[in-house]
Amino acid sequence: MNVASWQPLIEGMIEAVWIVDSIELRVLAVNRMAAELLGVPAEQLVGKPVVDLASTPEDVYFWEDVAAGLSDQILSETLLVRKDGSALPIERRVSRIALTDASTVFIVGIRDLSEARRAESELEKLVAELRATLESTADGILVTDFDGAIRGYNQRFAELWDLPQALMTERDDASIYVWMARNVADVEQYAARLVTIGNTPLLEASDILRLRSGLILERVTLPQYARGRPIGRVFSYRDITRKLADDARLKLAATVFEASLDAIFVTDADFILIATNPGCERLSGYPREELVGISSSELLNGGERERFLEVVTAQVADQGYWEGEAFYYNRAGQGLPCLASMVRVADEAGQPQHYIGFFKDLSETVIARKRIEELAYTDLLTGLPNRLMLTERIEFAISLADRDQSGFAVLFLDLDRFKHINDSLGHQFGDRVLIEVAERIKDCLRQVDTAARLGGDEFLVLLHNVDTRGAEISAGRILERLTEPFKLDDLSFTVTCSIGIALFPEDGRTMDDLIKNADAAMYHVKERGRAAFRFYQRQMNVGLLSRMKLDHAMRQALANQDAGAGFRLHYQPQIDLANNTIFGAEALLRWRDPDMGEIAPAQFIPIAEESGLIVNIGNWVLREAIRQCASWNAKGLSIVIAVNVSALQFQQSDFVAGIAALLQEHALPPHRLELELTESILIQDVDETLKRLEALARLGVQLAIDDFGTGYSSLAYLKRFPIHKLKIDRSFINDLPADDSDTAIVGAIISMAGALGLRVIAEGVETDEQRVFLISAGCNEYQGFLCAPALDPTAFEELAITIGLAHQPGEFTLTASPGN
Repeated sequence: MNVASWQPLIEGMIEAVWIVDSIELRVLAVNRMAAELLGVPAEQLVGKPVVDLASTPEDVYFWEDVAAGLSDQILSETLLVRKDGSALPIERRVSRIALTDASTVFIVGIRDLSEARRAESELEKLVAELRATLESTADGILVTDFDGAIRGYNQRFAELWDLPQALMTERDDASIYVWMARNVADVEQYAARLVTIGNTPLLEASDILRLRSGLILERVTLPQYARGRPIGRVFSYRDITRKLADDARLKLAATVFEASLDAIFVTDADFILIATNPGCERLSGYPREELVGISSSELLNGGERERFLEVVTAQVADQGYWEGEAFYYNRAGQGLPCLASMVRVADEAGQPQHYIGFFKDLSETVIARKRIEELAYTDLLTGLPNRLMLTERIEFAISLADRDQSGFAVLFLDLDRFKHINDSLGHQFGDRVLIEVAERIKDCLRQVDTAARLGGDEFLVLLHNVDTRGAEISAGRILERLTEPFKLDDLSFTVTCSIGIALFPEDGRTMDDLIKNADAAMYHVKERGRAAFRFYQRQMNVGLLSRMKLDHAMRQALANQDAGAGFRLHYQPQIDLANNTIFGAEALLRWRDPDMGEIAPAQFIPIAEESGLIVNIGNWVLREAIRQCASWNAKGLSIVIAVNVSALQFQQSDFVAGIAALLQEHALPPHRLELELTESILIQDVDETLKRLEALARLGVQLAIDDFGTGYSSLAYLKRFPIHKLKIDRSFINDLPADDSDTAIVGAIISMAGALGLRVIAEGVETDEQRVFLISAGCNEYQGFLCAPALDPTAFEELAITIGLAHQPGEFTLTASPGN
């Protein structure tokens, strides 16, 4: 076979072509298009086994079938791998051609589909982008052909015309047009206008439509073109109801603000001025014609034009308004201080439509200050030096003191319970308090001293060249000044602070050491009642480390509880005064650390409450007490367990659900659980507390008030809350019956409880005289050393067997608390 005779023929073809020997399946000839498609010279392809050019399993299987005589043609899409490794999508056809009776070849025709795939992808992307654009626009869009057939519309169109779902799913063009005509206020004018638009294919028009729903729509109609000729029409519908109303209000406002002495201007959504009042013209020196059309930042800004507009825009977007000090610029180019504000006017969709700006000249009242220095070295809220300036001044004071062999003092001030002000009155009100505090601190200092704000409600005072006495006088002066009533708006209140004092060089030779030690001294003031000052002592750091050590040890003990180490519960019997039998016990938390030995609850409980670990500890106490109670009940020791709950634990959102789960886990009936709550819990967020107490009562859990009489004792919550028992605090029991005040208080509590149908238990009973008095006063129950101290579970069981149990399980109480 003369292959050369084929070459002119296949070179004239626009497709890539291979001629393959039907016997040896080798390439006999290829055209230029095939060589370019593969990226291989034609001479390198000739003689190559065709299977070497197969790029997919399908191609390999085909040529294997050809070799086996099972197939002789194929037409499908596949991939072709070029010499550089890139894969091309192609369509290839393989046909068997008989040259003579004894000679045949395979013709492989290949068409590159790369451009077609790219075109398809671009088309799909374009269609998706068009659809996204159509749906993202705030306008309703309706697209029709010149015969009125609806080709598409977006969701906003359906919303504006309130199309029923049935019309949207049926795509009934005639019904949609009928619905639209039915919903316009002036049907005849609407129909006439549609006829005009329909008779003028190239018409570009804008109309106002009033709908029966009250909406006012602006309709814009434009011809739709394809390849330079019109193919249909696009209608866009924009809701201008709010815009027209705003325009009317602005027109009314224009007559009002003309008389204002303050400068007022109105901008569009891009902060371009569209109206000004005479006050604005008078202050700026520009006539109205020159003001209209300029950006508001050219008239009013904070010195840094772009930053100012960014801040104003952000706050207006967040709060709807901005106010503060700024600069307005007059015709002479002068930047003058002013008090300014900016208010947003939104459209119906909540988007900015206009902004109204106000400013009042403050040139006569504002002292010029350097903006850069203020930003770099002062606290923006209070105007006090910030940490950067404080660092420089303390470093200077250290150098000066070293040179002169003198000293100075650092006072660390922290406002007491300032969080209550922020939580109850808001941060903006709190900021005003901080500003007033800063002013009062400055009033107490000399010109050479420095008061700085570290952040939040923390301040630091640097007293130059003072000794212990001088520092004490200054601290006392600040405390006294701050105790004077604050009066903001219609509120009058008092703010106190705690002050820690560190002296140079005794308490530190670096700024960090001085601040750290003054902070430690302030912390000790907080621990001991607040509203005072204290000098740093080295033992304070020891105490701080001790607290950290205890906190870590408690966490380790809680983590290793399952290993048998850590916390444990002991139980103090509770006695029924009517028959002198045990009806329950108070479970007291005990802790023995492997390194520190037995640690009293009074040492570790306050630290646990401060760190929040009391929640986990309280959960463990609750779980262990319920488990022990269930175990005793199973043995026939029928009792009801009452667990003392901390305020932080009670406030957990899953508290009630957790109790229900524990009762179910240990199969303990809810009425055998009693929770002891302090009075402080009951007065925090009364409504939420009532909900939780009622949920616990519905669950069947009994509720008691612990340490009654020591907190906010109120008949209101006794009446409102589902309480069934009061526990008289040991402080009222200690001096019974000799102390007349205690006898009167205890008698009153018992009488009140009886009138309200509540039971009463007295704790800390240690003498028989106290027991006799309580019986005569009508008390129901007691606990204390008179019967027994807290016992381990085994010893408690033995004592219960010896003394005997009350016969009514419903009156049994086993109380668990974190300590005592």
